[in-house]
Amino acid sequence: MPITVEKPRKVQIQETAEELFRERGYSATSMRHLAAELGIEPASLYSHIKSKEEILSSICFGMADTFFAAIEPILKANKTNAQKLRAMIVAHTSVVLKNVNASTVFFHDWRHLSEPNFSEFKSLRKAYEHAFKQILAEGVANGEFAVADLSFCVKTLFSAMNMTHEWYKPEDALQHQEVGNKLANLLLNGIITNP
Repeated sequence: MPITVEKPRKVQIQETAEELFRERGYSATSMRHLAAELGIEPASLYSHIKSKEEILSSICFGMADTFFAAIEPILKANKTNAQKLRAMIVAHTSVVLKNVNASTVFFHDWRHLSEPNFSEFKSLRKAYEHAFKQILAEGVANGEFAVADLSFCVKTLFSAMNMTHEWYKPEDALQHQEVGNKLANLLLNGIITNP
């Protein structure tokens, strides 16, 4: 019989918070809701975390780290810009779908961060989007991509990738990478000059 290892309390708290924030929204979720869901007294939460915002910050910055880690090897790879962009779309989509609860919080609740976390998080988002924009710009410059408006193209890419958590259902048997590849096919079809 396999031995089940109980997750550390801090991990349990964050995972439960991710689920509640996704279902109720960050603002509508109180520490009492979180404690009740965990089956502990509200005062017990404070021996593990300082505040609700500490959990939000951990979710947002943790997901940001995961997104960057997913694309960094691709950016360094010896590939065409089209190959890199395809791989980045697949990697981004996989990160989103591996943890739908955290992704939902990441996309919708980051605005509740207070300073200096708010500004730091915005800078990270901008840097991450810039990596995609840079690949597109290089691809336009060498003739791989036909893109008239880079900013519009980046916004369209992120709108499509970031909405996958809204409709993805694991029971549909589509694997994360398969969703990413289908999405990449659709998105790249309109900009690659020689598919």
